[in-house]
Parts: sequence; structure tokens; C-alpha cells
Amino acid sequence: MAAKQSSTSTSSAARNKRRPARGAGLTDEQNAERGFTASKELSELLQKVLVDLIELASQGKQAHWNVVGTNFRDTHRQLDEIIESAREFSDTVAERMRALHALPDGRSDTVAETTTLPEFPPGELDTTSVVDLVTERLEATVSTCREVHDAVDEEDPTSADILHAILEQLEQYAWMVSAENRVARKA
Repeated sequence: MAAKQSSTSTSSAARNKRRPARGAGLTDEQNAERGFTASKELSELLQKVLVDLIELASQGKQAHWNVVGTNFRDTHRQLDEIIESAREFSDTVAERMRALHALPDGRSDTVAETTTLPEFPPGELDTTSVVDLVTERLEATVSTCREVHDAVDEEDPTSADILHAILEQLEQYAWMVSAENRVARKA
């Protein structure tokens, strides 16, 4: 039986004339692990987006815990959606930075010192105030993404694609949240 297995494996090896597998052979630009590294400028631009997303999630949670008043439940639930998206986006940006050999910094001191979002007020807030405050913070985060977009796109279109997804979602949230306090225009 052993002789039979040996002749079978010999004949299989004889039929397979392919070269042995080698590395993927990607260019440096295609393989971030060995090649493309974010410039200092790209790292700094992505860091700006990262801190605003972290702060948006944190302030959203503060609003979520302290909102009171008319439409409380809807506002409370909508804040959960915004918080979840901001957290997911911040993780995506931070992991993209690591893939490009940049070092994301999400420490609370760094976030507080560098975010473009204004400080969130303490205490209970009525739903109308929360809607305005959260809309302002969504728009500030969108503004940061738009401000850095072109420079990011020039160096790394893949990172710019991430910004596109963030912009699309946060602009939709800003529209939906702000609509709560709007009054219909007369035709």
C-alpha cells in the first residue's frame, strides 16, 4: 500500500509544473505594510477629523443622558444613532491612519485641546436646545472633513473615500436633526 501511495504522489508532482509561489509582488504604493506611508501633513489632516469624531460621540452621549422635554424619546434615540456612527467613523479613521503608519491620538487631553467643536453645556437641556447644539456640532465636524478633503484626496484617494462616507452620513444627520426645530417655509 505504501508503494502505491508513493507512485501516486510522484505522478501528481510530475503533472504539476507550475513555479513555486512567491510574494505578491505589489509595488510600494500598493502595499502599505512595506510601502506607502502617510506624510506628516496627511497624518495631521486625518488626526483633525479623528478628534472631532471622538468629541462628537462624547458630546452626543452627554446630550443623550441629559436631554428632557417634548419629543424626548425620538431625540434620545436619534442621538444614539449619531453616537454609534461617530464611534464607527473614528475607529475607521484611526485604523486607516495605522494602516498608513501614522499614529492616531485619541487621548482625552489631545481631543479636548485640538477639537474644533465648542464645549458642550452641563446639566439638563430641553430637546429644542439639544437639537440646535447637536446640529452645530455635526456641522462643525462636517466642516473639518470638508476643510481637509482636497489635501487628503491629493495624497491618498482611499482616505478621501472614507471622508466621503463620513460627510454623507453626518450631513444627513445634520439635516434630519435640524428639521426638528425648523418651521415650514411658505410657498
